[in-house]
Amino acid sequence: MPITLPATLPAFDVLKNEGVMVMTPDRAAQQDIRPLRIGLLNLMPKKIQTENQFARLIGATPLQIDFHLIRMSEHQTRNTAAEHMETFYRPFAEVEASGEKFDGLIITGAPIEHLPFEEVTYWDELRRVMDWTQTNVHSTFGVCWGGMAMIYYFHGVKKHMLDAKAFGCFRHQNLNPTSRYLRGFSDDFVIPVSRWTEVRQPEIDGAPGLRTLLGSAEVGPCLVEDPCHRALYIFNHFEYDSDTLKQEYDRDIAAGTPINVPLNYYPDDNPANPPKNRWRSHGHLLYGNWVNEIYQGTPFYLNDIGK
Repeated sequence: MPITLPATLPAFDVLKNEGVMVMTPDRAAQQDIRPLRIGLLNLMPKKIQTENQFARLIGATPLQIDFHLIRMSEHQTRNTAAEHMETFYRPFAEVEASGEKFDGLIITGAPIEHLPFEEVTYWDELRRVMDWTQTNVHSTFGVCWGGMAMIYYFHGVKKHMLDAKAFGCFRHQNLNPTSRYLRGFSDDFVIPVSRWTEVRQPEIDGAPGLRTLLGSAEVGPCLVEDPCHRALYIFNHFEYDSDTLKQEYDRDIAAGTPINVPLNYYPDDNPANPPKNRWRSHGHLLYGNWVNEIYQGTPFYLNDIGK
């Protein structure tokens, strides 16, 4: 089954050309089923790239997905055309005021790791978003900074600055093979990492109810389940394209920013070699399992979410 996207959204043609099933809202309305409503609160500067990445993952399941793009109400992006934002995004304040509900919500990362959460210009609104998820969203997936913000807000687990950026593809271990979110996962695997901060396992262990599902001896906890808040927090990037780390590396080199070659990413760690994608299958497994769990547990009537 397809993911429903506006035909004019750039992701529509990108995913269609990749073989992902996509459908226009008019066509979807003719099918006698209830699609899952999943929102993307997109905090990344490159909005279109991020839309493509997450739509690709959640659009690969047998279920029909009604995909909604959401932005912070007052924060204005400088990296994406205003016309694109006006056409495809709704401010959170509008979504909140409408009273509508969602089966799932993804809160992305944001390139503001160096700031304390309370100094982020939209922190107060993001706190409203996180409170709103408890009554209006069946399952929430916080990614990288978004996951760190959620685990901090709900549990007081802090983010800590690293001495050097964790940058590259790192081996991780499956710490909970019986988890319904890890069906089909190998015992260990590679996932892209790109962050200046970390959360620490002892502090997660000290927060009641949290379960670490994936982790790495090199870069720490990766995926944490929070059943009480119907949430998952992932601090690394299964959604990344094959060349996303390359784009970040090339950007920093061009800007003269000190940066190490991303570890275990380029063959022979040589940036002259095209990078290899070694995480795609596990990315599809994780997000496919998440969508399936939403489908299994979400109320049939959207208005019953949060009751």
